[in-house]
Amino acid sequence: MTGQHDIRLMLADVDGALVTQDKILTEQAIGAARALRKAAIALAITSGRPPRGMSMLIAPLALDTVIAGFNGGVLVNPDLSVIESHTLDPAVARRALKVILDKGLDAWLYTQDEWLIRDRGAPHVAREAWTVKFEARVVEDFGESDLAHAVKIVGISDDLALVAECEKAVQDALGDQASAARSQPYYLDVTHPLANKGAVVGTLARLLGISPRQIATIGDMPNDVLMFVKSGFSIAMGNASDEVKAKASAVTDTNENEGFAKAMERFILPAAAKEGEP
Repeated sequence: MTGQHDIRLMLADVDGALVTQDKILTEQAIGAARALRKAAIALAITSGRPPRGMSMLIAPLALDTVIAGFNGGVLVNPDLSVIESHTLDPAVARRALKVILDKGLDAWLYTQDEWLIRDRGAPHVAREAWTVKFEARVVEDFGESDLAHAVKIVGISDDLALVAECEKAVQDALGDQASAARSQPYYLDVTHPLANKGAVVGTLARLLGISPRQIATIGDMPNDVLMFVKSGFSIAMGNASDEVKAKASAVTDTNENEGFAKAMERFILPAAAKEGEP
């Protein structure tokens, strides 16, 4: 399958797509970013991570566009100055927490600046701290002040079927008052309704003065499907589920086998080269 013509921006998910399972940004991925830049295609990144949890990618990728943290909950410039922030309604955050905890999942809360947890020894806390390069603050419970500043609530469990079940339960409970989607098989992200990757496509199109049809997207998880359907061309990683792959325009290799770089070489850069021919 050939790529979409007239692509002006490549919007990439981070974990499971741009980096390996060990959270490594490979030289091939960096080279692909360089090739995009040479072809006059901007590169932007979006993730469930907080913005500062993506700061280590800015220099090697030479990013000069908007960075969408918390699935679009907080949009920042490459210097991490805030452009837009979407905070959950406190009552909605409280209801999301209740559903998550009632289902038996652990819960984290992110504000614009902090990551709050209830148990430093809980599953995935150490791994998350290593990934985002900063530590959480332990609280006995999430108070009203925390809820008033929540940009993301996360439900966590290694029972992956339970996480999927909780995703539907939160969606049913909150409706259009929040966006709820899995960012990893073991993470359920709950954010403001405007804080989803589909909305990120629209925001980037507006900020850059281009059409959403001129944006290509790449990712691996159900929350990436939201940006697939809004963009002109979408690529699912080889490590994505069949459900996610079915929603994409094309499928590349896995993130362990240079899927991002291969996707740029196969689907995005050839079309850009043809457009540049006299």
